[in-house]
Amino acid sequence: MSTEQTRLARLLQGALDTRSAGTVAARHLLRGTAHVSGLPAPFRDRPAYAAALEAYRHGDLRLARERAREAGPAGRLLARLIDGELGLLDGPPGDDLPTGLPTSLPPRPVDGGPRRVLHLVTNAWPETTAGYTVRTRGITEAQAAAGLEVHVATRLGFPVNRGRIGAARGLQRGGVAQHRLPAGLPLRADDALRRDIALTGRLAARLRPDVLHAHSNHVNGRVALALRARLGVPVVYEVRGLLEETWRSRSPHVDDAHAVASDHYRLTRAAETRIMRAADAVVTLSETLRTEVIGRGVPAERVVVVPNCVDDVWLAGEAVVHAADARSGDPLTLLYAGTLNDYEGVDLLLDAVALLRSRGLDVRAVVAGGGPAATRLHEHAASRGLGAAVRFTGVVDRDALIALARTADAVCLPRRDLPVTRLVPPLKPVEAMALGLPVVAADLPPLRELLAGRGVLVRPDDADALAAGVLALADPARRAELGAAARDHVARTRTWRAAAASHLDLYGRLVPSRADLPATDAVHPTAAPTAAPTEGALP
Repeated sequence: MSTEQTRLARLLQGALDTRSAGTVAARHLLRGTAHVSGLPAPFRDRPAYAAALEAYRHGDLRLARERAREAGPAGRLLARLIDGELGLLDGPPGDDLPTGLPTSLPPRPVDGGPRRVLHLVTNAWPETTAGYTVRTRGITEAQAAAGLEVHVATRLGFPVNRGRIGAARGLQRGGVAQHRLPAGLPLRADDALRRDIALTGRLAARLRPDVLHAHSNHVNGRVALALRARLGVPVVYEVRGLLEETWRSRSPHVDDAHAVASDHYRLTRAAETRIMRAADAVVTLSETLRTEVIGRGVPAERVVVVPNCVDDVWLAGEAVVHAADARSGDPLTLLYAGTLNDYEGVDLLLDAVALLRSRGLDVRAVVAGGGPAATRLHEHAASRGLGAAVRFTGVVDRDALIALARTADAVCLPRRDLPVTRLVPPLKPVEAMALGLPVVAADLPPLRELLAGRGVLVRPDDADALAAGVLALADPARRAELGAAARDHVARTRTWRAAAASHLDLYGRLVPSRADLPATDAVHPTAAPTAAPTEGALP
């Protein structure tokens, strides 16, 4: 049993004993980060419990709940968790959920358009660095630089659920006020939502924002919608991905037809769609995603594209232009940077490198990042005999990533052809383009939208096609041509300053349409939320 399995199993046993201590661990266990064989005896020796976990892994929530109820005390705990998840997924959008606030707050029209925005996010920098938090940081710091007073509130449980027990409740970074809710997460997900609404409501009542901007997923949207009527402000919901499609793509053990028919997929899709329809406006990352959102019944005029962007540090300095020519025996270095999920197709990159090296070309790969597929990728590289031709760096910060990119000749994004990759664009190619690095990527709609005429697109799921695409970049002149076109495109259209201008325009169009806007009284930007209520009680 791995260290992670041991830790989760012990915490889950604690949840059984205390009914609250192991909430986060229990939820991770349900998502499959530990295995039945790694559980302590009270769990492992119950076939009904193992059957319940298996049903859960396949998205069959109601069946999992029925089986769990037959599995003794451990099963009853599991059934409570699943009840909470069903209550969360199958509940209302959020407007009629309790907030702990008065029915309404005294209104006052805002002069001169919106001045204060409260962003509701799942997690945030500096405790977490990932594409999600990089986008939040870019958006919020650019908005602050544009003159807005910007606040970010993370979801209940963060950052304790990332192991940051002593993290500050309030901090100021880059002109943005960050707020962390008090620790203490109820066992059931629907109870956690109500508690989140209550505590975020207290914060919002003090801040009196002019706009609530909630970012994926639907839980953040529900919190915002629950506060909308009481605060009298519009809600913007930012669709950064499609939760049900991500689950589907990360569940290769589930037959695709079964996955789409499962409780988890259907209810998650319905929950996300309800938030999209209920919000005053929807922001999304690409025209591909915009089409998907409109197809779910959201009026087109309410859906705005604000694509992934970069800050100025990526555009600083000279473009990356190397003279290496793989056809002449010079080493050609390919970089992949991002989370190591199976659907990113990094194994195809390793296969392509092996193919090209078998033809006498000195092609190498640098893989930067960590994630669920890391161990399998190390093993795959060894099985292909790549040895020193591939280097895994693990997770690196922004400055280290820029330094790595400046040693590369091209960036490779060999994403698998799956529902989630056909809809959701990654952030990393935009950063590479800003540096002037050419990109070779799978020909999927979001990447085609970004790279057409500015990169090399290849057939997905095909290592031979990827190798051919890499070979097309062996010529330094071709790399320089594509890199320059890509860098120019990003400098003109893909900066966080441009994103902030789009947001300000959207907020300005939403705010005047509401007659009763709250006052925006001065609030100390680093003030923390009020103390948490006692366990089990809502304010």
